[in-house]
Amino acid sequence: MKKILNIFFYFLLTPLVFGQNPEPKKVTSLFFPEDETIENVTPALLKKKGFTDYKEMMTFLNTQKESFSDLVSIDFLGKSQKGYDIPIVYINNKKYTNEKVKVWYQGGLHGNEMGSTETMLYLIYKLLNDKSFAYLLEKIEIAIVPMANIDGYLKEDRYASNGLDLNRDQTKLMAPESVILKNAFSNYKAEVALDFHEYNSYRRDFAKMGSFGVSSIYDVMFLYSSNLNVAPNIRVVTDSLFVGNVRKVMDKHQLRHADYMSTDTYFGEIHFNRGSSSARSSASSYALANSISALVEVRGVHLGKTSFKRRIKTAFLTGLSFLETTFNNFDLVKKTLKDAQSIEQKLSVSSKKNIYKDTIEVIDMNDYSILNLPITVRDAKGTKTTLEREKPEAYILTKEMGFLVEKIKTLGLEVEILSEDVTFSVEKFQVIEYNRDETTYEKMNLQIVKTEISSKEILFPKGSFKISTNQKNAPLLFEVLEPEMPSSFISFGVLKTELNQEIPIYRLFSTN
Repeated sequence: MKKILNIFFYFLLTPLVFGQNPEPKKVTSLFFPEDETIENVTPALLKKKGFTDYKEMMTFLNTQKESFSDLVSIDFLGKSQKGYDIPIVYINNKKYTNEKVKVWYQGGLHGNEMGSTETMLYLIYKLLNDKSFAYLLEKIEIAIVPMANIDGYLKEDRYASNGLDLNRDQTKLMAPESVILKNAFSNYKAEVALDFHEYNSYRRDFAKMGSFGVSSIYDVMFLYSSNLNVAPNIRVVTDSLFVGNVRKVMDKHQLRHADYMSTDTYFGEIHFNRGSSSARSSASSYALANSISALVEVRGVHLGKTSFKRRIKTAFLTGLSFLETTFNNFDLVKKTLKDAQSIEQKLSVSSKKNIYKDTIEVIDMNDYSILNLPITVRDAKGTKTTLEREKPEAYILTKEMGFLVEKIKTLGLEVEILSEDVTFSVEKFQVIEYNRDETTYEKMNLQIVKTEISSKEILFPKGSFKISTNQKNAPLLFEVLEPEMPSSFISFGVLKTELNQEIPIYRLFSTN
């Protein structure tokens, strides 16, 4: 009975006291022993307690810049809500003047995932100081944001200062940091991108599984987009080549891995969501901007510095593998991204996940053995379209929609302002079903709508906005402007609507 209570309170209290109460030592020794091959070269690795703070990070970055001034430059993207300058590190060997692939790495978007920031610092150190990696800079230039959510990181809190989750804010762009980071990403025009995170291996749902609860056994999980509006060739190359190569590296180093899973309750039953297609988070947002991208989830939230070097090694090897795959497949990367822009496919507006039974390995917290756990999976990779539409040539927005246009520009899209009154024959959205969620999500009241499309001739006054869909980042435009899309301006409540209302977003085809 005592053991049952101990396990129950462990799952209950872990989120509150993670810094002082790491996981049972036996779990660590059996499954996640420390890895001493990682050098003590970054601030947190050079001290017994605590993590890298902002001052230590800047000192470290400036030291690397001074030592490698021919390769490194540091810029500041803007200020956090608490006034900290957000640094970005550019690594580029300008001696090589050939065309290169632009790579974007980011850590610390969630402030309680400390290993992600430390991995970025370790990666910077190794790329500059380990000459065996110098060859990578012949074909690659890299931008690294080591501490994206500085305010959250300094208090070891997942959220930004205004309480928003920055990895649920990639389309509505309500947090200042989201706008700053997305502007930088869009301007950089990244071709390969990785967002580094850590995950909680003791989810509360896990306390209800097995005899006395279970824990995740995976050192790392990979989240790459299954969004059907991402070009299919990008999805295939990301999964089979880039993530596929990382899987081989993990196997070589005996690190357990899986595609990313989280839990949720459906009609009283716990299901495992595998993968993602949501444009509101980085993996899909980057992919919809025509990048080969993934999100890396290392086992680490609420674990303090337990297995800290192992966590850094896991993420470092992942980042290094992506760079090596980019270098070794330079021409394929360029061709894949170029071809993606000319692939003709209809818009997937609504879709349904594939649901099936499966078995995964977990740690049984009763006796610390490996348990084969039967689960129900809702798999994004098997998503099927339930509503599709033809792509318009452009969207027309009335000039009152200027606040949306600013977000669209941040997403990396060019916007034309009509210089005179113009009459267009367009398709309009009429709301025929409407539901508003009175419970707030990310400080927004979500709206679920069904629309009816019909043709209409409208005189658009000077100052209205025309946004062509013949742009690299057009898939992001579809995600935010088609009302039924789950991460659209309408769905998120950024643009409020109601039943029987005409939405002031119009679809323009080439017959005009």
